[in-house]
Amino acid sequence: MTTKARRTAEAAEQGVAQAPASETPVTKEKLFLLAGLAAVGSLATNIILPAFPMIGGELAISAPQLGLLLSSFFIAFALGQLVVGPLSDRFGRKPLVLGGLAVFAAGSVVCATADALPLLILGRVIQALGACAASVLSRAIARDLFDGEALGRALALTMIVGAAAPGFSPLLGSVLAGLFGWRITFVVVALFAVALAALYLARIGETHHADRRTALAPSAVASAYGRLAAEPRFLLPALAVSLVIGGLYSFFAAAPGVLMNQLGLTPLQLGLSFAGTVLIVFAAGFLAPRFAARWGQRPVGMAGLVVALAGGVAMFGFAALPTFTTYTMAIALYLFGMGLINPLGTAIALHPFGRQAGLASALLGFLQMGCAAVGAYLASALPFAPAISLAIVLTTGSTLALLAFLPVALRQTRAEPVAAPASTGA
Repeated sequence: MTTKARRTAEAAEQGVAQAPASETPVTKEKLFLLAGLAAVGSLATNIILPAFPMIGGELAISAPQLGLLLSSFFIAFALGQLVVGPLSDRFGRKPLVLGGLAVFAAGSVVCATADALPLLILGRVIQALGACAASVLSRAIARDLFDGEALGRALALTMIVGAAAPGFSPLLGSVLAGLFGWRITFVVVALFAVALAALYLARIGETHHADRRTALAPSAVASAYGRLAAEPRFLLPALAVSLVIGGLYSFFAAAPGVLMNQLGLTPLQLGLSFAGTVLIVFAAGFLAPRFAARWGQRPVGMAGLVVALAGGVAMFGFAALPTFTTYTMAIALYLFGMGLINPLGTAIALHPFGRQAGLASALLGFLQMGCAAVGAYLASALPFAPAISLAIVLTTGSTLALLAFLPVALRQTRAEPVAAPASTGA
């Protein structure tokens, strides 16, 4: 089957009227802005990881209490998206993006001046409520601008660019904290938000025009969320992506315990290790749209989940006596699989819901951060060594994701048999 025929079959299989495909070009400038919006939350989380021992020592905070800085952020992030999505469908993306970045910057200032755990947690919650707007609307804006394979390509390329922030931010955080103390990290992310707001205002602006906006009433929003949550075309790929993303944040939460406590790495070495993972995500994000154009989004997404599961199983194999090499190999497998399913599963979940892109992206973000909160908590709370706890979370999450995505892949297999690669044409 040709690429054009496959696109037609995908549209027919989705069974909904789509908005006309956008002619907006996928430019580097747009990708940078979308990646920046998407990365605000992970930047704010990852940049402080190497400073955890310093924060704990200065404010007399125990390791479990430090975990609250992650879980409180994830919970507020998840809940906030449920409000931001429908608000943006009603009033447009622009006021929510700019307002969210302003709130995030304010929360960062609260964190930078905190002298006790409660105030630090409050600042993290405020950060999350602002960051969630930027994150959820980066996907909604991508859906506003692009369609079909262009949407999948834009999401994949956005992930490639956006991976630099969470990948290199621990390295940046370790350098900044070592030179100026942990508080400077929150000042840096506040300045990043201000710069991103100025660039967004100048280069993209409003993308959700008045003729596509939906009514806003609590009962209508609740009903829309209910219908969307019961829609398999959305729920199954969204769950698959969310469970794997939950494993990613579990990795973020467990990495200091594994690499610093178990393997003896310094904060700077931890940052360098995170930076190395960027190359894996780069590679997966670069290959995902190319694989999808050749074999289809669903088969490639399924393959990504199998690879992620292999990474979780490999982590189990080495968890009892981990070394830096075995740990890195297992994480590399997981991250490569995650890098394949994340953009493709997101595109599959959002594509049929162009008129509700904000709401659909919000529910997807809620599921992702909900899984992240649970995964990060389990990675810290399970009564095992950090590597074993992480292996349990990664393997369980990948298995559930695979089961959720299987009907999606089988539906394409029945509706759209993919020809041999040699016969795939434009």
